[in-house]
Amino acid sequence: MRLTLLGTGTSYGVPVIACSCDVCTSDNPRNKRLRSSAFFEVAGRGFLIDTAPELRLQALRSGVTWVDAVFYTHYHADHVNGLDDLKAFNAVLQGPLPCFGNRSTEAMLRGRFDYAFAGTPYVGAIPHITFRSVEDSFDALGVPVTPVPLQHGRIEATGWRIGRAAYLTDCNAIAPASMALLGGLELLVIDALRPRPHPTHFCISEAIQIARQLRPDRTLLTHLTHEVNHAAISAELPTGVELAYDGLVIELEDPIGGPFAER
Repeated sequence: MRLTLLGTGTSYGVPVIACSCDVCTSDNPRNKRLRSSAFFEVAGRGFLIDTAPELRLQALRSGVTWVDAVFYTHYHADHVNGLDDLKAFNAVLQGPLPCFGNRSTEAMLRGRFDYAFAGTPYVGAIPHITFRSVEDSFDALGVPVTPVPLQHGRIEATGWRIGRAAYLTDCNAIAPASMALLGGLELLVIDALRPRPHPTHFCISEAIQIARQLRPDRTLLTHLTHEVNHAAISAELPTGVELAYDGLVIELEDPIGGPFAER
């Protein structure tokens, strides 16, 4: 299995418009962050997590040439507003893309992107999607997937576990029942907005505390603001915890056995 982090930034992205701080003007490429999104490749399937506003740019940069399904974390604009770019993947598949998430995400997408559910005879002219609300583990095109409920301020977001990897962005609390779904991880990717506390996101120290409880083999901190200087903060992190960055590719244990299957 392979995980590519397509974007690791917040809703503002980094650099931030009209900001001249040290991070926004940095020449370190790891301080350049598109909005958060990820791509799992497993058993020949490609699963996109969220449709960030820069989806087209992310796909071109990381060589994503197909998507078999989309897993949504929640309905905030920085995680869904690239949905129209799915039409390119519809053209590749010559059919609709199945999408998964919680009920509130489905309701908001059906309201904002009603045309994507209506369809047209011309596949690829507009996005064609279906949506299935999921609460428990399910089979996604032959791959077992577990949705993980997360608290994100006043709303519920969804983390995603595939095999021994979990992607948990946009959260500030994880209930005991959800923590129980996250044992034995090889990789934890988790929201860690900035050094200072925030009302709807984990800050870096809070994310590290979650990692200490879950004890994954490796932890990557994502959804980072321009308050996070990659080099400076990386030097302060404990062993086993790292800052994520755009384009990072991680090879992982295959959850259904056998060698990694290229598309």
